[in-house]
Amino acid sequence: MTADCANQSGVGLGTPAKIIIADDHPLVCAALTHTLRAAMPAATILTAPTLSAVEAITAEHPDLDLALLDLHMPGARGFSALLLLRGQRPELPVIVISSNDHPRTVARAQQFGAAGFLPKSAPLAEMLAAIASVMAGGICFPRHQATRSEDDAKLAAKLAQLTPQQMRVLMCIADGLLNKQIAYELHLAENTVKVHVAAVLHKLGCHTRTHAALLAKSLDAEGAVPYCALSEAV
Repeated sequence: MTADCANQSGVGLGTPAKIIIADDHPLVCAALTHTLRAAMPAATILTAPTLSAVEAITAEHPDLDLALLDLHMPGARGFSALLLLRGQRPELPVIVISSNDHPRTVARAQQFGAAGFLPKSAPLAEMLAAIASVMAGGICFPRHQATRSEDDAKLAAKLAQLTPQQMRVLMCIADGLLNKQIAYELHLAENTVKVHVAAVLHKLGCHTRTHAALLAKSLDAEGAVPYCALSEAV
């Protein structure tokens, strides 16, 4: 795929920056780190193999300039990591890096708030151009045939109402966890979890946990469950 980048000036590579690479594959992290350090000697490169590690690093480093995010990592469900990161740090540009470069996946990444998308098979020059473009305030996505989805627009609008903690609770619901288990996983009181679950169901317009879980599963990168079908099932 050929990328269309706005502001492809290279300005973003010429200044000191702090970048997080979120990917659970050590070889991918090592290759990206080597590439970025060669192109940006003054850059600080951080890596995170899980979603919890991503959250910890973003909280510890408020001065991050860019996130390179894989869609598949422990703790994440498809685009949930992107949505959670956008909710926590809306000012932080995110480039999704994935081996799944289906046009539908690219289109969904853009609708859910990514500033760019890079296939893992992208040539080095294209990857650096995309990073430069996004760090200079632009966007960069491969040319794709998928059109904007009204279903995804509705889904994104609903999920945007959730706080980061409520998004975490929703992902736990999608994994089939009970309130007591969610409390243990998120280090919360069980009564606090009950409040969050009620808020999640209300904001998403779901009458049951099962429906909320199905909605969360529609965040899978493949987008196997259309949002409209979920809405009709309520």
